[in-house]
Amino acid sequence: MSTENIIEIRGLNSFYNSRQVLFDITFPIPVSRVTVIMGVSGCGKTTLFRHLTGLKKTAPGQIGIDGKDLGVYSETMLMAYRRRIGVLFQSGALFNSLSLNENIAMPLHVHTDLAEETIRIMTLMKLNMVGLAEFGDYMPSQISGGMKKRAGLARALIMDPEMLFVDEPSSGLDPITAAGLDRLIQNLRQTRGVTIVVVTHELESAFKIADRLVVMDDGRVLASGAPEEIRNSADPRVRQFLSREADSYKMHMEAYYERLLGDQWRG
Repeated sequence: MSTENIIEIRGLNSFYNSRQVLFDITFPIPVSRVTVIMGVSGCGKTTLFRHLTGLKKTAPGQIGIDGKDLGVYSETMLMAYRRRIGVLFQSGALFNSLSLNENIAMPLHVHTDLAEETIRIMTLMKLNMVGLAEFGDYMPSQISGGMKKRAGLARALIMDPEMLFVDEPSSGLDPITAAGLDRLIQNLRQTRGVTIVVVTHELESAFKIADRLVVMDDGRVLASGAPEEIRNSADPRVRQFLSREADSYKMHMEAYYERLLGDQWRG
């Protein structure tokens, strides 16, 4: 493994029962950089995310972590890997019955023997980092969607991970809140050297935060490289995605149903 790459994906194939959803995925994830994986809904981004975070079993020889084969990790090795990473899920994945303080502190209670006062201070520091220092006693039901995302990020960072995996950070957020999350991600890379992997379909966010971009379609990698390389790609599917053009087949079917159903189709 190159010392510049903390993760290397080599010919990853993935299945749900007999249905193949990822085909020969190959690209590196460089250390202390932001890698953004993007593509339309259903392209395979989430399945790849599940492999990288150890939530879906990977066959031997397909993902290397620091030169070691993720596919042959024992349960002990997998637990050790999970302690090295932080994960921000699309919804924030907070426990509704716990306050923000309790949600964020939970990994420390589970994985460490730190004193309660130390845990309290670390929790407050992470809440302050995401701009929620005054909301620690609030329940998830009492805060907005954007605040839940930020609280989820605080929890993902509570163990000071080497790697951070973020699933659709801008989904469902207003532009100002989304921009704030983008800025937090950039700051983490710049000030702490965290290796960050972001899965998104938001083009503006992707080009703003990425050091490296990976474009997926139909379970395959269409293009991988620096943002400018992707922006200048000659691949017609990449250009279609970047220009937000609908598939001609889908457009044809929409026109067909509009002719067939008339006003019922239009609304």
